[in-house]
Amino acid sequence: MRDYSQPNVATADALTLLLQNQHALGAAIEEIIHWISGSGANTVAGNAVAALETLDKNAHSLTDAILRLRNS
Repeated sequence: MRDYSQPNVATADALTLLLQNQHALGAAIEEIIHWISGSGANTVAGNAVAALETLDKNAHSLTDAILRLRNS
């Protein structure tokens, strides 16, 4: 039988909110990238893409942590 302890649930819930924030920030950065690219500022757009890649990578780690907490 699984132990659905309150600390794990609270931590998973908090991480889920952080993950949702990360997705929202990623979407906003993506919109800014499109706007910047249209202005010809390719270096700035490239830096924004790098930030977006970091958000994506960390989102995967957060998702894994949330699943481990919810399944423990």
